[in-house]
Amino acid sequence: MQEDAPDRRTGPAAEGNISAPGFATDRGMAWVFAACGVVGFLASGQLVLERLALYEDPNYVTSCDISPFVSCGEVFRTWQAALFGFPNPLIGIVAFAVILTTAMVLFSGARPARWYWRGLQAGVTLGFVFIVWLWSQALFAIHILCLYCMAVWAVMIVLTVLLTARNAIHGDLPVPSVVRRFLAEWAWPLSVLLLVAAAASVFFSFSRAFLG
Repeated sequence: MQEDAPDRRTGPAAEGNISAPGFATDRGMAWVFAACGVVGFLASGQLVLERLALYEDPNYVTSCDISPFVSCGEVFRTWQAALFGFPNPLIGIVAFAVILTTAMVLFSGARPARWYWRGLQAGVTLGFVFIVWLWSQALFAIHILCLYCMAVWAVMIVLTVLLTARNAIHGDLPVPSVVRRFLAEWAWPLSVLLLVAAAASVFFSFSRAFLG
């Protein structure tokens, strides 16, 4: 990593006369990482605590056991909750710790190298694919929701879209200039659209529970 001004414009964003939006600056991404990292880390941490309590007492009622359709405790009992042989939230704790560390690095004024941004993109993209799979399992296989899990879904949507946009705008992802321009202008609306689509999918899948 090397020291540099956090808001300096270099690469395709400057060469293609694309004005990098605020979130795509180093300072802007620091705030994005900080916000998403805190929410994701706290949600993952709470899930781990709830899981440990359930290990200690099989009759423990988790804090988000609201109804038969919204129950972390019931989700914990499915094989999907420990896909790799250990509780999925442990992955979230490690992953969001990396995101929070990156936020602190950017706040310090350091500039990560291109390989770091590409590695981070690969990790976040894999995490997003995993979250999409968990979403599909919750809606179409388990038929039970977990509030803390949904918080992680939300921050992963925002994190994936904005990180992808930032890397495309600055040339850390090789994409055509038309894609860079689109992401520079529509990254936030796209994030909101995906959040609304996710919320709508939950509502329609669990409409009987919501509407009685």
